[in-house]
Amino acid sequence: MSDRIENLYAAIAARPADGVAGWRAGAVVSNARLLARARAWHALLRGQPGSDFALYLDDSLEFGAALLGAWHAGKTIWLSADTLEASCAALRASVDGFLGQFPAALLPLQPAESDDASTAVPMGGALSTDLPALVVFTSGSTGAAQAIPKKLSQLASEVETLEVLFGAAAGDAAVLATVSHQHIYGLLFKVLWPLSVGRAIHALSISYPEQLVAGIAAGPCVLVASPAHLKRLPEHLDWPGAARMVRAVFSSGGPLAAETALAAGCMLGKVPVEVYGSSETGGAAWRQRSGVTDDAWQPFPTVAWRLGAADDTLEVRSPHLADDNWLALADRAARVGQQRFLLLGRSDRIVKIEEKRISLSAMEAALLASGMAAEVRVVLCEPSAGERERLAAFIVPTPAGRALLDAEGKPALNARLRAVLATVVDAVALPRRWRHLEQMPLNAQGKTTQAALLALLDGDDGAVGRRPRLPQLRELERELDREPQRMLLEVSAPANLLYFDGHFDAAPVLPGVVLVDWAIHYGRQYFTLPPRFKGINALKFQQVIQPETPVQLELLHEVAKGCLQFRYVSEAGQHASGRVMLGDTDV
Repeated sequence: MSDRIENLYAAIAARPADGVAGWRAGAVVSNARLLARARAWHALLRGQPGSDFALYLDDSLEFGAALLGAWHAGKTIWLSADTLEASCAALRASVDGFLGQFPAALLPLQPAESDDASTAVPMGGALSTDLPALVVFTSGSTGAAQAIPKKLSQLASEVETLEVLFGAAAGDAAVLATVSHQHIYGLLFKVLWPLSVGRAIHALSISYPEQLVAGIAAGPCVLVASPAHLKRLPEHLDWPGAARMVRAVFSSGGPLAAETALAAGCMLGKVPVEVYGSSETGGAAWRQRSGVTDDAWQPFPTVAWRLGAADDTLEVRSPHLADDNWLALADRAARVGQQRFLLLGRSDRIVKIEEKRISLSAMEAALLASGMAAEVRVVLCEPSAGERERLAAFIVPTPAGRALLDAEGKPALNARLRAVLATVVDAVALPRRWRHLEQMPLNAQGKTTQAALLALLDGDDGAVGRRPRLPQLRELERELDREPQRMLLEVSAPANLLYFDGHFDAAPVLPGVVLVDWAIHYGRQYFTLPPRFKGINALKFQQVIQPETPVQLELLHEVAKGCLQFRYVSEAGQHASGRVMLGDTDV
């Protein structure tokens, strides 16, 4: 049974000092070291005025130490999913300070690595279960971000439920994750649950399948993943050798397709346990498929559920909530037998792109506020087989937007609008298809339907059924407040990419000119680059890139020199690099 979170510091202190709390880059982090870091954070925060602090750290062990130190200092932690400009602006109005790896302009606090706070005030004693421990953000049905407070008792209830349901299967296996603890799912499964039972934690999230195979093979493990990662496991790796070490696989953030779940089960040795929930509800239900038609969800033992009296909207009640009232969700459901239910889709305008919850309403509001769009509709397109979901944006320009469109064309207006959205949503959610209209299409009732909008894509370069020209994309690191500015992306060329045609039929490889084009494309998306291409220097192509192979694309923008440096790297080494020179004129 897990130790209660209110006694977690004392529980860790009772374990052997040289016991393994986890690993960081292959090096052991002991229980003593974890507690020293918690004391350092505690000492830092006890002297800080205010009670609310935003925390962002990549390292799960350091995050866990910061969380314990903050709680024992009486602080409430605000959990930001990212450090985008809009997220930081929303936090700035609510918190008394920033901790960890936020942009330097926010003056984030962090104790020195060498600071073990050996003379600090002791942290012993139980925390109050009513402690306002955490605030997480989510998007409501109106599209406005909502702050969801969590008492310590709610988190403790979740952790206890996870141990009751899944503790026996997990045993004493170490925790590997491809997800971040900056979301409630990762926080519970990757930090709080393991710490409460003494299960070792791999501090850094895993980005590449090759790293995942090696990490799994190193010893008994539990994998905390997402559908986006599980559906991209390459079959050619040594999964049978690694799968012997897998004790359990978890997935959350969106439903897994039945075929993906079963295929992942074949490779990993365990069919993933899918967890259904939200920031508001915490975990609510789970399933582990036994076949392609096994779609029903089993509620957690502490969760009661029902269907709304007026419709089929799902409602839940549980100790994971702030009170004992019923909470209506934005998901429609149907009863299966006495205990289980099927999910029938969303009833609001929140969609999921690569397990990220995206508000179409918030995107539309941002585009309208740009001054470039008089009317806006953002819709989710039906993906082609094997492709992820994509968004399309339909714009009726304002006079200013029309002037830009006439003078510089669609690329210029689209770039302006993408830059606006980049402060609101992650890059993976930016629309891939754009249409500029004189007016929105209206039916006989004066309504603009999604079907009518999607019909406008027929014949477009990005229309449904056309071959993709851009890679699948995941943002890894963003450093725009430094010189040079830096972005680190993960890109993976889909197997049906247009540019693989004829290059070559027996063994497709990505053309070098495409790598240069993508570097410039994403450079313009993330940085404000000069408009004119003036040349490219030090261009090198070292290794080919094959379909479905994830590689990291690092972009550096030297503003003063008008230079965009790029390099493509993976565990196999460097694939390509170069320096693109840009300027304001052709001279």
